[in-house]
Amino acid sequence: MAEVFVDVLRLAARYGVHRATLWRWAKTDPTFPKPVSLTPGCTRWRLSEIEAWEASKLQAA
Repeated sequence: MAEVFVDVLRLAARYGVHRATLWRWAKTDPTFPKPVSLTPGCTRWRLSEIEAWEASKLQAA
């Protein structure tokens, strides 16, 4: 199955935060998935890693 990637705008909408918040999380939260640079100017997150991070947060709560 092909890997699914999510852009910063869709991810920000998913969490109801500003896109700058995602970049801050990527820099300061070691558990938050790191973005992947697909091409210059095209950075995305792996959906599988985002879903795994969400599941870990739910288990911790």
